[in-house]
Amino acid sequence: MTETTKPTLSELTAEFARIGCLSFGGPAGQIALMHRRVVDERAWVDEGDYLAALNFCHLLPGPEAQQLATWIGWRLHGTLGGMISGLLFVLPGVAVMLGLSLLYVAAVGLAWFDALFLGVKAAVLAIVAQALIRIAGRALKTGFHRLLAVAAFLAMAVFAVDFPWVIGAAALAGLVAARWRPAWIGAGHTAAAPPQAGGPMLAASLRTALVWGVIWASPLALVAMTLGFDHILWEVGAFFAKLAVVTFGGAYAVLAYMAQEAAGPLGWVTAAQMADGLGLAETTPGPLILVTQHIGFLTAWANPDPFTPVVAAVLAALLVSWVTFAPCFLWIFALAPWLDRLRAVAALQAALAALTAAVVGAIASLSLWFALHLLFTRHTSAVWLGRVVEQPDLTSLSPLALGLALFAALLLFRTRAGVFGTLAASAVAGLVVGLL
Repeated sequence: MTETTKPTLSELTAEFARIGCLSFGGPAGQIALMHRRVVDERAWVDEGDYLAALNFCHLLPGPEAQQLATWIGWRLHGTLGGMISGLLFVLPGVAVMLGLSLLYVAAVGLAWFDALFLGVKAAVLAIVAQALIRIAGRALKTGFHRLLAVAAFLAMAVFAVDFPWVIGAAALAGLVAARWRPAWIGAGHTAAAPPQAGGPMLAASLRTALVWGVIWASPLALVAMTLGFDHILWEVGAFFAKLAVVTFGGAYAVLAYMAQEAAGPLGWVTAAQMADGLGLAETTPGPLILVTQHIGFLTAWANPDPFTPVVAAVLAALLVSWVTFAPCFLWIFALAPWLDRLRAVAALQAALAALTAAVVGAIASLSLWFALHLLFTRHTSAVWLGRVVEQPDLTSLSPLALGLALFAALLLFRTRAGVFGTLAASAVAGLVVGLL
């Protein structure tokens, strides 16, 4: 174990203000940036502890990079340190995304803007496909995991099963496999029994969870008391609060659930707006899950009463950000003291591995959904097993969209353009070709 030093609170604040403004590139880039600054250069956290905390954050729903940032602050300066590091990691992105959302609604519908964002959507399709390949390579370690991924894909893409049911079933399958068929999950032994909980630590964790649960729910309670349960702010806040506690697997799993619901039965946004939102999130610092803020913004913009569209949209954006990120503090402050014990529970690790395999299937469903809505300009409705589903009109294939998607895939998979470079190049290509 390497020797570490403890920063002052002001040093921690300054460092995470810097990290929050520079954390582009999705969770992998953000985790690497924090590792370089906090472990390699400043030696504030030991390498082993950092990796253990990262694995712990993968167990939790929500954005793992923000949870890791919160854990670093908590490890160094307790609850206050965790609040500082966690907030500074996400606030720059919240501010930038809010500004981009305002620009988006001002320019949408203009010919040059639609052409530019056709290129952005083509890049998003390539980015999601790359994420699918990367996560599948890491998560599908056994035939059992691959079977779970296929089952999750079919459940969501063909049978329109809700995402929470999919991941719940996958986690249960992982627990059963850990108990009865450990070889299916790559384990050579049966799951260990959970360690016994210490009374004082358990009581402290329950108190912390209760306090942060109240903090998390307070804005929603205020909306319910002042505007009622039928107002769009309540509906948006309640939906994204539920999403925050069931979306394991990061932003792409969140998108799969949003595509299924917000652009489906709820009818809040279109497929194009979903893809645009991810494109905007890719260009901002902070977690990719900030795409939820943009979707909340657009939903309230279209349903503003009794406010103006700008006021309703800004309130919704801030509410969505709150219900999305506040649970991260609850998980870290209540569960981080249990890190070593949770890592020792083999059944929990098996459930997480099975759940991650199901997320691969969900992302595959999202990739197909994006592709069909990008490449085909017309869709028809059909009833399948009692659910209304969309299917593309194969005669409406867009050669321009297909060409831009292939161009983006070539940049992302065959060059060193990276996510940001692919987005920029595809946007410019869409603007030039679309207008010409």
